[in-house]
Amino acid sequence: MLFLDLTMPEMDGYQTLEAMQQQGIAVKTIVVSGDIQPQAQARVKALGAIEFLKKPIDKAVLHQLLKTLISPQPLSLDSVVTRPSTPVLRRRDVYQEVANVAIGRAADSLARHFNVFVHLPLPNVNIFEVSELHMTMRHLASNSNMSGICQGFNGEGIAGEALVLLSDSSVADLIKLMNYPVIDGVDTELELLMDVSNILVGSFLKGLGQQAEVKFFQSYPVVLGQHMSIDHMIEKTESNWRRTMTFEVSYSIEGTAIKCDLLLMFVDESFPLLDNKLSYLMDEE
Repeated sequence: MLFLDLTMPEMDGYQTLEAMQQQGIAVKTIVVSGDIQPQAQARVKALGAIEFLKKPIDKAVLHQLLKTLISPQPLSLDSVVTRPSTPVLRRRDVYQEVANVAIGRAADSLARHFNVFVHLPLPNVNIFEVSELHMTMRHLASNSNMSGICQGFNGEGIAGEALVLLSDSSVADLIKLMNYPVIDGVDTELELLMDVSNILVGSFLKGLGQQAEVKFFQSYPVVLGQHMSIDHMIEKTESNWRRTMTFEVSYSIEGTAIKCDLLLMFVDESFPLLDNKLSYLMDEE
């Protein structure tokens, strides 16, 4: 029996299932993923997966599934049952997995809202000094003019800012793809930016909050700029940011060139609070 994640480096879960089909590898495969889009679940079933479990796994659901798949074998008198040791996860591993689940919630909300399929890469989790954060933003922008929305958030002292970046070409393509209504006196692009920001940030924080048992509150989205270079945007916000832990993910929509970047930046003082909330994932037992 194989438990398979969809979001992996190099070869993702879809490619793994396709390769197994091509090579005739017959093994009961259960997909365990933070990407819970309806299309994701349908696709893995079509590729041969027997079941789809969303992260974090519900133990009762897993137990019931295994009962239906595995016939219990009677133990002989001399059988010794040993419990394998579980390695202690490093802090960065834990945060990356937590981010993986949270971005899956955000992608699912975006996919349902706009009726699209969203591709998810592995999230990056890093501790950035301000200069490194600016370098990352420049890399994401790829010399394109951008539009950016910033939203503050706070929950039980865990605070920071979320930044959503969309290139000008992605905004234009999104408006066409979604058939956004053009209304006199209404800034359609701004409405779209606000929509995307609220969906991504709200869903991500909800996914993070469920794992950390924290209710996050969001401030109203603030437009950092539209149709401007990333350096311009950095100049406008330079005094706001300092050393930060950053969750970074790039969403792309299948069949288009649309890409949206989300950065969640936590203030330094949040680290011990978030560590404490997620300590149950770092414990050995």
